[in-house]
Amino acid sequence: MIEGMMRAPHVSERTCIVTRRSGAPEAMIRFVRGPDGALAPDIKARLPGRGVWVTARADVVAQAAQKRLFARALKTQIDAAPQLAEDVDRLLEADCLQMLSLANKAGCVVAGFGKVADALAQGSVRALLEARDGGEDGKRKLAQAARRAGSTTPVIGLFSSLQLDLALGRTNVIHAALAGGGPTTAFIGRCRRLAAYRGVCIDGATATGDEIEAEPNDGCAE
Repeated sequence: MIEGMMRAPHVSERTCIVTRRSGAPEAMIRFVRGPDGALAPDIKARLPGRGVWVTARADVVAQAAQKRLFARALKTQIDAAPQLAEDVDRLLEADCLQMLSLANKAGCVVAGFGKVADALAQGSVRALLEARDGGEDGKRKLAQAARRAGSTTPVIGLFSSLQLDLALGRTNVIHAALAGGGPTTAFIGRCRRLAAYRGVCIDGATATGDEIEAEPNDGCAE
C-alpha cells in the first residue's frame, strides 16, 4: 500500500436470496431456523445459527415464502408460513411501538394538540406523530403550525390511536411530538424501516415505485 493512503472502511453487506442484490443489513430481514425447526424472522439480527437475508419489503418476503427459497438457502427442509410477510410486519410494528414507549419513558414525548402546537412553536420537535385514524382538520392545523415555525420534521402516520394509547399509556392519543435524543432517533429509524417494508411513506401515504426502492433511511415525508 502506498504510504499515506488510508484503507477504505469495510462496509458489511448481505445478499437477498430473492433478488440476489447486495445491500446493508439494515435494509434486509434476517431469517433463521429456530430450535423447533420452524422458520423464524430475526428482525434484530441477533438470533444464533445460520441466517439468510431477504430485502425488507413485504412483497419480497412473500415471494421468498411462495417459491420455497428459504429451504434452498438454508439447505434444510423448512416450511415458511403462508402469512410470513404479515408476521414480519407485526414484528416490525411492535418494535417501533416498543421504542416509542422507551422514548416516552425517557421524557421525549408530549401528547395532545395544544402541547404539540406549543412544542412546535418552541422549535423543540424532532418528529410529529399523527394517528392514522385521526381527523384531517387537526392534522392540517398542526401542519400549518409546523410551517409557521419553519419545522421540517418528519410526520409519522403509521399507527392507530389505540396503538399510540397503549405505547404511551394514555387515552385518545391523536397527536404527539418527540423531542431530540437517542430514543427518538432510534424510533424514527424503525418507522422508516416499517414504512419501506409496507411500501409507503413514513406518514402512511402511498409511495411511488422509486420511493419503495429507496433505502429505509430515505423517507419521503421530510
